Amino acid sequence: METIKLQLEPLTCPSCIKKIETKVGKMEGVEEAKVLFNSSKVKATFNSEQVSKGQIADTIEKLGYKVLH
Repeated sequence: METIKLQLEPLTCPSCIKKIETKVGKMEGVEEAKVLFNSSKVKATFNSEQVSKGQIADTIEKLGYKVLH
């Protein structure tokens, strides 16, 4: 398992947290997804043989949230 933290543009609402955690958490290979609202970071624990950091970032961006690289 691998754990990453992705920096997002500032989040403005608590419902953003639920949306991101639910979508990323349901991805195959993702064990846990946690959004840190105050710092606008997503912490994800995943199996890198099943899903990549890039795929997680793409999923977040498709929800309408910009991942800062």
